[in-house]
Amino acid sequence: MVMEQADVIVIGAGIVGLAHAWAAARLGLKVMVIERHPQAVGASIRNFGMVWPIGQPLGPRRDRALRSRQIWLDLAPAAGFMADPMGSLHLAYREDEWAVLEEFVTSHPDSPGLKLLTPSEVVAKSPAVQATGLRGGLWSATEVIVDPREAIAQLPAYLSSTYGVTFHFNTVATAVTTGEVMAGGQRWRGEQIIICSGSDLETLYPDAYARSGITKVKLQMLRTVPQPQGWRLGAALCGGLTLTHYEAFAHCPSLPQLKARIAEETPHFPTWGIHVMVSQNGQGELILGDSHEYGPNPDPFDRTALNDWILGYLGQFAQFPHPQIAATWHGVYSKLPGQTEWICEPEPGVWLVNGLGGAGMTLSFGLAEENWRVWKE
Repeated sequence: MVMEQADVIVIGAGIVGLAHAWAAARLGLKVMVIERHPQAVGASIRNFGMVWPIGQPLGPRRDRALRSRQIWLDLAPAAGFMADPMGSLHLAYREDEWAVLEEFVTSHPDSPGLKLLTPSEVVAKSPAVQATGLRGGLWSATEVIVDPREAIAQLPAYLSSTYGVTFHFNTVATAVTTGEVMAGGQRWRGEQIIICSGSDLETLYPDAYARSGITKVKLQMLRTVPQPQGWRLGAALCGGLTLTHYEAFAHCPSLPQLKARIAEETPHFPTWGIHVMVSQNGQGELILGDSHEYGPNPDPFDRTALNDWILGYLGQFAQFPHPQIAATWHGVYSKLPGQTEWICEPEPGVWLVNGLGGAGMTLSFGLAEENWRVWKE
């Protein structure tokens, strides 16, 4: 029995699935979303909530990130969740870190939102910054912070009420073919089917998944208690390790020297892919992290040493009124080395969208718009 029909069926209600449902609904298509859990519980809610254009290299990826940023800012008041355009600060305490920041700014002459700051200007942007030994910092105005737990929970109701998107939670998709999804023991008809869930991809199209080259990345993160008396972080903060993580800084001539120094002094940081950042959500909690463990089957058990290294490095550039840790967790996301996303059509009208790595919050809305410009033709 055909239970329901739609122009588009999206499998997965994480950020990638919600973005593709939003983009399709905006085109006037009838959209249905199928999600195996009561709400998304994977990588989409286990991250900083950072919309982070500064991490994307100039060109199409930066443009996509900036478009996604604007969509987040437009959606937040309409859907009832926080989106704080707090910007970001990359802090430099060593000569090689400062050199990378100078080279980065020099290579972005047409980016008015970027500025090198003196130590006193940095401290004025955030009360958390450790001033001792600070050389200066890079201010970027483009970064936005959302609470992913809040946003992912609120968006389905908004999409339903505003665009008529139908959601079926607690419904597991068990088979897909052109024009049809078997889920929850029923057959669902859709002219186009978009699969945006990593776990579903592995079971629904295991051969395509195996051929894709996608790997998994496990990250460990922490969250503090709410800070007292309305204390706010100001800009999102990160230290020199972050310069080695994001591709946007890869062209800087001093980066190899920075990486070599870190590998010699603290080899555990590159071994475990640790770079340290902090953001703050609307409840006043600070989100801290993270590490990166790559492989097809990451260790399900967290390592206390990784959290200790994260907190130890964080203490070198930031301090907070209440540093007490309220929660720790890990997330696992899919990544395709050397690419920003993986899109595949294993059979007519069925699209697999995966492998956005750690940039799902930053890129998903822009990517969804780009995909639908192609798919609607």
